[in-house]
Amino acid sequence: MTSLFPHTDICLCLANSIIKSLVQHFKSCAAQISDIIIGLLNGKAENVTVGKLMENIEWSNRTFITEFILLGFGNLPELQFPLFLLFLVIYIVTMAGNILTLALVVIDQHLHTPMYFFLGNLSGLETCYASTILPRMLAGLLTGDRTISYSGCITQLYFFVFMVTAECFLLLVMSYDRYLAICNPLHYAALMRSWVRIQLVSGSWTMAFFTSILITLLMARLTFCGPNNIDHFFCDFAPMLKLSCSDTSLIELVDLLLCFAIILPTFLLTLISYVCIITTILRIPSTMGRKKAFSTCSSHLIVVVTFYGSLIIIYMIPTVGTAGDLHKVFSVFYTVLTPLVNPLIYSLRNKEVKEALKKAGGKLTAFIRR
Repeated sequence: MTSLFPHTDICLCLANSIIKSLVQHFKSCAAQISDIIIGLLNGKAENVTVGKLMENIEWSNRTFITEFILLGFGNLPELQFPLFLLFLVIYIVTMAGNILTLALVVIDQHLHTPMYFFLGNLSGLETCYASTILPRMLAGLLTGDRTISYSGCITQLYFFVFMVTAECFLLLVMSYDRYLAICNPLHYAALMRSWVRIQLVSGSWTMAFFTSILITLLMARLTFCGPNNIDHFFCDFAPMLKLSCSDTSLIELVDLLLCFAIILPTFLLTLISYVCIITTILRIPSTMGRKKAFSTCSSHLIVVVTFYGSLIIIYMIPTVGTAGDLHKVFSVFYTVLTPLVNPLIYSLRNKEVKEALKKAGGKLTAFIRR
């Protein structure tokens, strides 16, 4: 039996190399992060450069600020209620879409495939992601109370870093899954076995856990003396650093290393996967099949570029004056809009999900009529 696509051996070799590089990347990053965490917990760092930096920092357990004020989108009373309604609708639709997708993946036997296994994980992630940011924002817009406790702010930062890191790896894993399905369909089932899926997802969540723990530990060791106004709508990394009266050299160095170790590699590998997918799609002889595959792939690519593009732009543009407001706008893209559109683009547009939704709706209607 021959492959439907040319260069199958090349695709198989590339697929194996990608999965091996992913596993090696997970292991090396986890080892590096765990070494730094162990060093922090023991009061020392293994790396010589980090050790020199820590010698110049006076760590203090005192926190002079007990609460922060989230400035949000500015002091515009006339916009508070319209913004509240807008974000409330977004939150409801986001939760409904992602919970519905997750429920369908769990309940329907036809969706127990590798692609929907990853989509179920992404939907669960987006549900938690939206709940990390939006409820506190909605409460501030409705009541006008923008204060958040120190512990609440650190907790929000932890879950925010956790969700962003996990999404980076899950988007990479999903692009790799689509790459295998389209570029190497004959070997897809063998390469994407259940233990491989579990390893890839477990590695994503584990990397997110270690990264968020590391950033949270470093942030919790900083001293905040005032002012306590965070120029953002949630407790983001950079705005919080500006308020610290401690030396932030170490945490800024670790953040830079993590950006180069996580965000850039996952973005480039995801981009490469979709380039290979598009190249294969262009070789499909059927115009209808090519159009359908390209439509699905392009929508996925739009989400990936929007998510990663917002992350990269936020760390490149200045955060003062007008650019600070632009920073908030781009933050909305990857904290609010991405969880909203992901279930629509990745799941609810798929034929299998639509059929599962119809079946679930029919069963629910029959149950209600009893």
